[in-house]
Amino acid sequence: MFDADKLAALRARYANATGSDIFDPTFKRVADLVFKEGDKRPAPYAGVPTLLRAPYRPDRDLSDLDIALLGVPMDLGVTHRSGARFGPKAIRNVERIGPYEHVLKAVPAGDVRVADIGDVPFRSRFDLAASHEDIETCVARIVAAGVVPLSVGGDHSISLPVLRAVGRDRPVGLIHIDAHCDTSGSFEDCKFHHGGPFRQAVLDGVLDPERTIQIGIRGNSEFLWEFSYASGMTVIHAEEVDRMGLEAVIKQARAITGDGPTYVTFDVDSLDPAFAPGTGTPEVGGLTSSQALAILRGLIGHDIVGGDVVEVAPQYDPTTNTAQIAAQVLFELLCLSAAAVQKRRRI
Repeated sequence: MFDADKLAALRARYANATGSDIFDPTFKRVADLVFKEGDKRPAPYAGVPTLLRAPYRPDRDLSDLDIALLGVPMDLGVTHRSGARFGPKAIRNVERIGPYEHVLKAVPAGDVRVADIGDVPFRSRFDLAASHEDIETCVARIVAAGVVPLSVGGDHSISLPVLRAVGRDRPVGLIHIDAHCDTSGSFEDCKFHHGGPFRQAVLDGVLDPERTIQIGIRGNSEFLWEFSYASGMTVIHAEEVDRMGLEAVIKQARAITGDGPTYVTFDVDSLDPAFAPGTGTPEVGGLTSSQALAILRGLIGHDIVGGDVVEVAPQYDPTTNTAQIAAQVLFELLCLSAAAVQKRRRI
């Protein structure tokens, strides 16, 4: 029963406390990151927008970094609606993400050194193959510095050059959350489009198909994706997620990718258009935002060596919901990557 003594104790602690006076050790750790001038904190709507409001390094300086956030504003590989080139800018404009992840009880900015290093410097806005070379060169430099790359696209074709850099020394596993398998072949003399990056990554020897799981798959194009099955990838369709349950999906994802280095790629069209309409190839019947976040959170402790969020085309979403969920997914990837960095430090 709440009585006068309990009220007196609460008054003694909180009656004259400011918003920055936090007593719980876990919450205080977060507050100490946010409140550096008493109870004053930066206004979320002020300042220069960066990915997850991380420090900005426009010169792409990688010194002392554990994780690099980078924009990849390129959508030359789309097969339907263009506009994902505007994704990084839209996600930078999301104001209130982090610094605390309440489910994982994670404070990634307090555990690792992270910065937004700007966008991939492209030589041409017209040449898809050259753009892929530019992405690979940029990410290879990040990987060579021992830094984990987290990319924001852009269309899903960007995952191919990123995987070429991340998997250069050994093929990596893949957790792929998407409406589409993206394992089709060449079309119109081009094999670099966003419908086939993971076929090419396997054929390039940088992706292990037997350590690859694709979650949320649906739509009318499955006849294009026989490579997923022929190569040994595991495919979980969107309707199977409900039937299996999230715990079973997470368990299978962890079992298939195992203890080896793993890349996570998230296409926002994995979500039902009710949650994320701002994308180039929307497919009804998709995952909910909470399902997607639960799957990602279930990967904590995995050896995550990189990740991306792709296919945000903000001009198709006046609500900004798509950019909001994409920013939250990026934050979840940051939490997973920070945990992996810490784990590698202890080994």
